[in-house]
Formats: sequence, structure tokens, C-alpha cells
Amino acid sequence: MKLYLYFARRFTTNLLAVTAIFLLLAVILEMIEILRVFGSHKIGFVEVFRMTALRVPHNIYDIFPLIVILSSISMFLSLAKTSELVVTRAAGRSALRSLVSPITVVLVVGFAVIGLLNPIVAATSKQYEILENRYKKGTTSILSVSRDGLWLRQKSQSGQTVIRARRSNLDGTKLFSVTFIGFNPDGQPSYRIEADSARLQPGAWLAKGVKEWRFVAGENAEIGAVQTAEIEIPSDLTADQIRDGFGSPLSVPIWELPAFIERLERAGFSARRHQVWLQTELAKPILLVTMVMIGAAFTMRHTRFGHTGIMVLFAIMLGFGIYFIRNFAQILGENGQIPIMLAAWAPPIAGIMLSLGLLLHLEEG
Repeated sequence: MKLYLYFARRFTTNLLAVTAIFLLLAVILEMIEILRVFGSHKIGFVEVFRMTALRVPHNIYDIFPLIVILSSISMFLSLAKTSELVVTRAAGRSALRSLVSPITVVLVVGFAVIGLLNPIVAATSKQYEILENRYKKGTTSILSVSRDGLWLRQKSQSGQTVIRARRSNLDGTKLFSVTFIGFNPDGQPSYRIEADSARLQPGAWLAKGVKEWRFVAGENAEIGAVQTAEIEIPSDLTADQIRDGFGSPLSVPIWELPAFIERLERAGFSARRHQVWLQTELAKPILLVTMVMIGAAFTMRHTRFGHTGIMVLFAIMLGFGIYFIRNFAQILGENGQIPIMLAAWAPPIAGIMLSLGLLLHLEEG
């Protein structure tokens, strides 16, 4: 039991040290990047630091599997150099039993990452997107999905228009049971338009089955209401802007993601991207276990056998390969090329089988 606790403590120490190094590098690089991108907007140092603090958790979260494999390599190289693994084997414990503690630690860390860190990263990523849109485009998000349907917001020369629709097509360019509410520059409502459907065209919404109310002080809007077959409502929105309005799936906490997916599907949008992301997040602990096992497979051997540098290089290359395949499978899943479950779960499970085979061949063979 003491040996298990010792290995667990060594792995935890290495994981914290490697994470701290990458955290420092991420802060420096992200601050430089923000200054490069937003320097022309003349934002102050406080705002640069704020945006850096909001962005860094996302960066660390994204590369955490690579941090784990480097921590695993660092730990097992250290144990091999001090001959502690030789002593462990001499005591009758196999290489696989030596992995019980690191794997247990990384599973606990993995569940903590998706359960606790994920909501934090979602909040910081969403706030960063808001600031990015504000400085780059001078606007905030134009789209929101709720239980009542979807909401859009667009600017015009006469003010702003809020659009609410019961549902839409997959890309949000055609809305059904839609309401347009126009506001003048003073924030007062100026008109309301209800339509059976509205399709986005270049420069305007083409609404069909329309009833329009104009709000004028001292007049009854219902008396002056007009019904027409179709009208054009000016708009500067594009299909790309509507799609981008959802932001990244990471900006939705994992605990809220199933309900968000349900709202998307009810509104008529494709939620495949968010479904793939949800399953990929649930599979992350298995991916982290894969990284530990890959690092161990190449570095548990004693350093007197030589070729340590080559073995470390092989471990890093294989870890990056699994990480790349996982991201590539995620893209294929989002595009509908492969099933969602296959895209999310196949790479980490295949990685575990591969690393287990390497361990059995190199250490137990």
C-alpha cells in the first residue's frame, strides 16, 4: 500500500510541475498574441491581462492530454534512473501493477477536469468570446437559444431589431412562426411584425404570411395593423454570422450541454457538433489513461539499456499521434462522416489497446 501511495505522490508532483510550466508559457504566449491581435484597438494593459486570464484556462484544458503524457514520461524516467523500478520488480511487482497508482490518479484528475474545470473553462471562454466580438466587431453575440425557441438580434440604421422564432432550418437561414420587433435609437419599440416564415436573403429577410403593427404615440396599433402576403425586412445578417453565434461547444458547461442540445434540436438546428463534443468530453479520462500508459511503455526500461532519448521521442510522437487522431475523428464526427460514438470513443479505446500491447511486449514479454 505504501508503494502505491508513493507512486501516486510522485506522479501527482510531476503532473503539477509540468502543468505549472505550461501555465507560465501559456500566459506569456497568450499575452503576446492578444497584444498582436488587439493592439490596434488601443486596449489597456489591465484589459490585456484580463483577456489573457480568460483565455489561458482554455489553452491548458485543450492540451491537458499532452501535459499528462509529459508528466508520465518525466516520472518513469526518474524512477528508471534511480533503479526504483528495478527494485519494484525484484520485490515481485510487475510493470502493470506499478501503473495502478498513476492510472488511478489520472482517472480522478480526469473526472475532476470534466466535472469541475470544464464549467470554469466554459464561463471564461464565453466571456472571452464576448470581449473578442466587442473589440473586433463592436457587437456581442447575435443569437441565443431558449426553451421558447431562438432569438436573434440585428442592427439597422433606424435602431435594432429583435427576432424570435419557434424553430428554424439547420443553418438558421429560414425561420418559422417568427416575430420581428423593431426598436428606435432611443430603445422604444417602433414596430412589430409576425410572419409564418422568413428566409434570409442577401440584405433582407423575405417574410411570408405577414401581419405588421406600427407603434405611434396616442394611436391604437391594432386598428392600423396591415396584413400582406410577403415583405422584405432589411438585415445585415449572414448565414455565417448566425452559425458563429452559437460559439464553441466548450462555452457551454458539460452539465448544461444535454439540455442545450435538446433546445437546439427543438429549435430546428443541427446539434451534432455539440453531441460529438459531449461524448468526447466523457471519453477524456480514458484518453488521459492512454497517455499515461504510452509514456510508461517507452520509459519504464532501465537507462543502462541505452537509447533513452529515442524511446522518449517515440513516446512523444505516439502521444501526439493519438491526440491528432482523436481531433481528426472529432472533425469527421462533426461533419457526419462517421458515427458520433465512434468519433468520440474509438481513438482513446484504441490508444489503450495499443499502449497495453506495447507494455506487454516491452515489459512483460
